[in-house]
Amino acid sequence: MNKLFKGFALAVSMLSIVPFFKVHDFYKGINGYAVMFYPLIGFLLGLLLYGAFVFLSPFFPPLHVSIIVFALWVLLTGALHLDGFSDTIDGLFVSKEKALHVMKDPHNGGMGMIFSVVFLLLKASSLAALDAVYLLPVVLMLSRFNAVLQIYLYPYISQNGMAALAKEELTTKQFFISVAYTLFIALLFHSFLLLFVALLVMFVLKHFFMKRYGGFTGDIYGFSIEMTELVLLNVLIIGLV
Repeated sequence: MNKLFKGFALAVSMLSIVPFFKVHDFYKGINGYAVMFYPLIGFLLGLLLYGAFVFLSPFFPPLHVSIIVFALWVLLTGALHLDGFSDTIDGLFVSKEKALHVMKDPHNGGMGMIFSVVFLLLKASSLAALDAVYLLPVVLMLSRFNAVLQIYLYPYISQNGMAALAKEELTTKQFFISVAYTLFIALLFHSFLLLFVALLVMFVLKHFFMKRYGGFTGDIYGFSIEMTELVLLNVLIIGLV
């Protein structure tokens, strides 16, 4: 039970800026549990965002509420996945041989910054156009579920960092617990089409990055989360769900 709680705390601290759970002790035995909780943390973050939307809606115009919620979205997640998005973009504009070195550089390159700004505009606009805001928890859950699938199923090509420990320690039992509760929540929200689309995004990204690099990195996990969120938001906007 102690490892379970510490794994949950680590997941919260890795995927958000919630101060109470600021635990970055990647010691042996809790990293697999942390990954197991990733979709749940996404769902809880989505609940916070939806709660903010409901609370603010009576006081502000709809567009302004959407922008506030979007800002809260970025702040709550500490822009962690956006940083991975930017680094991954930078890696795509150099040769395969140089890409991993460029992605590890703490300084963002020009292309990464440009694409990140464009991406943020698209995501903010998507949230502003979204009617089914109550499905935000599912969107955030499924995007992080994709990361769990990538960690468990595909090679990790860097040799250090939390993601390497997560890949090493994530057990089959922990993986299937994550699968089980994700499917259950998707069923509760009648969101199996969203799940299908999320998996489709994951397989497209898997095909691309396996072909380019032969595996994944922590930055690519962040890229995957961000892209999945954007696609799911737009699926909801066009009314497929």
